[in-house]
Amino acid sequence: MRQLVIKSESDELKAALIDDGKLIEYFVEQDAHKPTVGNMYKGKIINVLPGMEAAFIDIGLAKNAFLHVDDLLPASTTPVKTERKSIDQLVRSGQELLVQVMKEPLGTKGARVTTHYSLPGRWLVYMPRADYVGISRKIDDEAERDRLKRIGERLRLEGEGLILRTAAAGKNEEELCQDLQGLRNLWNNIQAQLDSTPAPAELFHELDMLPRLVRDVFTDQVQRCVVSDRRLLAQLTNVLRQYAPQLIDRVVLEDHHDVFEHYQIHDQVNRLFARKIWLDNGGYIVIDHTEALTVIDVNTGKYTGSVDLEQTVFETNLEAARMIAQIIRLRDIGGMIIADFIDMNKEEHRAAIVQLLEERIRKDRTKCLIMGWTRLGLLEITRKKIRESVDSKLSIICPECGGTGRIQATDVHNG
Repeated sequence: MRQLVIKSESDELKAALIDDGKLIEYFVEQDAHKPTVGNMYKGKIINVLPGMEAAFIDIGLAKNAFLHVDDLLPASTTPVKTERKSIDQLVRSGQELLVQVMKEPLGTKGARVTTHYSLPGRWLVYMPRADYVGISRKIDDEAERDRLKRIGERLRLEGEGLILRTAAAGKNEEELCQDLQGLRNLWNNIQAQLDSTPAPAELFHELDMLPRLVRDVFTDQVQRCVVSDRRLLAQLTNVLRQYAPQLIDRVVLEDHHDVFEHYQIHDQVNRLFARKIWLDNGGYIVIDHTEALTVIDVNTGKYTGSVDLEQTVFETNLEAARMIAQIIRLRDIGGMIIADFIDMNKEEHRAAIVQLLEERIRKDRTKCLIMGWTRLGLLEITRKKIRESVDSKLSIICPECGGTGRIQATDVHNG
């Protein structure tokens, strides 16, 4: 049974998606750190740097936002064979511009923004200036893809773009039209504010976590949603009346115990968010984060196998691959990921590892690609990085070691 468990605390909201008791996705939103991805701002260009093919824009946040020329040129599914314009031919310092955050401010970097605007609904994503119809990669049935494509082409106006989301499968044209019209109205409201609002200013704020969960996570595949208190129940019911009234009956109040303890979510979080994670067969993986990438090391640990070394290594790597697919989705790890599997001699074993990972990451709502093996036998993975990982929300850098996990030995000080 797939269940969504939501717990409200004084200054944060937590949610866990579990399937037959296994933790799949974990969400945390703190009142003091609301996400900015999806927000739209009327910004003012501070400077244009042709050498970086980028502009920096004041959107009212602590750091100026970064706009690359590729995120300013018209959105298209096919490359246009014309001479590419430089950034200083497209914008100038002092110009005001509507931009949308596509990547959260991370570390010393400001937010990355785009003019490829998109507004997600429950069934589709509305792109007011994209001029094409796309279908979710996770809809495999060709007949359904063709049906949705035809509906999308009928619904969109000239110059508009639509992406039919995975949840759109099986929905009729009337339902999709209602979703689209709501998004069109939202876009018109944003446009209406542009002329009268001085820059910098926020013109649109992406949904908070509760309605975002209903839109993106609480789908027909979720059989039950458990909430921790009556206030949360009332809030969720109000959101469901707007987005999915047919799911209201699936919401259950369990305020007589700690829901995260009852569903063993705390135990799984403690295990799966650790640096060293033991696998069911006795092997283990170690996860380390650097500024540039995430490194995952695979070890046989206590597992000795029963056939030969090659089979022992392969079985450990298979178990590790399953865990890695779960971990990068659960912890929302983005950017470059390098997996150092134990060396395998057989090419079919290496191919099986890649195949297993590719099957598992298809379930991930964030775009993730298996790039292949390097000459040194490392597996390269990339996953779209748009926000802080869940790790960073659940932990702080150690003030003693600065995040290295090591402190200087006492005998070094004593000479």
